Amino acid sequence: MDISHILNELGEDRSLYFNAVAPPIVQTSNFVFDSFEEIRKAFEDEDSAFLYSRGKNPTIEILRKKLAALDDAEDALVFNSGASAIFAAVLANVGAGDHIVSVDKPYSWAWRMFDNMLPRFHVKTTYVDGTRIENFEKALRPETRIIYLESPNSNTFELQDLEAVAKLARERGILTIIDNSYSTPLHQKPHAFGIDLSLQSATKYLGGHSDTVAGVLTGSKAMLNKIFNEQLLNNGSGISPFNAWLILRGIRTLPLRLEHISATTVKVIEFLKNHPKIERVIFPFDDDFAQISLAKKQMTGACGLFTIVLKAGSHEQIERFTYSLKHFLVAVSWGGHESLILPQAAGMAPELFDPAIEKHRMARVYVGLENADYLIRDLDQALAVL
Repeated sequence: MDISHILNELGEDRSLYFNAVAPPIVQTSNFVFDSFEEIRKAFEDEDSAFLYSRGKNPTIEILRKKLAALDDAEDALVFNSGASAIFAAVLANVGAGDHIVSVDKPYSWAWRMFDNMLPRFHVKTTYVDGTRIENFEKALRPETRIIYLESPNSNTFELQDLEAVAKLARERGILTIIDNSYSTPLHQKPHAFGIDLSLQSATKYLGGHSDTVAGVLTGSKAMLNKIFNEQLLNNGSGISPFNAWLILRGIRTLPLRLEHISATTVKVIEFLKNHPKIERVIFPFDDDFAQISLAKKQMTGACGLFTIVLKAGSHEQIERFTYSLKHFLVAVSWGGHESLILPQAAGMAPELFDPAIEKHRMARVYVGLENADYLIRDLDQALAVL
């Protein structure tokens, strides 16, 4: 399906809403029925009818259709956060005594679920270096139900061979889940490699304006219907109509934003790689990246998120550099219009900083929609005081 059709037409029947160009925000809690038969059918299958906006809503339905098509999936669910999408995908598919294999260093709220919440229900997790398929093979147990991926990982951007992992999982009857927030469906399509469930933080590139929080989960109709009924409805973790409308607005410009961000990122990275105060740059599409071949096999591009290793000898130096920047905001997340920076040192007490540990000198950088020269000048003047 052509992306222009998906973004501008799919799911939009303007005759239903006064021929308005933009779909309405159907800001209602519940819906009226004309017969007992209609309401009985809605009770029997809430995903097939508009009953109560906690589950199904016209504005959200338009977004679901578009997000499923972008991911080449049968269906999509939209949640009130990326963390909710992760929780729903995992919790609907494990029970007491089950086992999960996860990549090292997953998103912090996935890690907290695996380590803090699931053990209370006797679900255990084994973490592996996902860069080698044999590490997954060795970690599998008879009770393994899920392989959890994040490719690329945050901060250091290790990849997993999605096709190989999916093949291994299918042979053992194990479900695969991937966090695809880094790439979006425009730069990586996990289902094409055999991955069962693909999730994203829609807060990031899909929303694109840093004004809403949301999560997306795509996969087969059967699996998502199960998650809809067992998790989304019970937990009340669906998205609101207004936030769904904001994501609809955001994805209209997704290709243009990613194109601009990608081009700017290449220029910024070229500057940083040649700067004497930068030890190295970590970026999946950089020629020096250890897994560049796999990145180009699985991904059609990489956008604005990368990590720099500063040549800094103290916590104070990194803080001084960070707050000398005039056009990079110090904040979490990414994918919006604004450029961001988040040094690892910001999350540790100064007395714990050790310049011999590379991780302590890392800073994650996100390039937004500003012009390349504007950002490069800012980085240059801030590095001068490092």
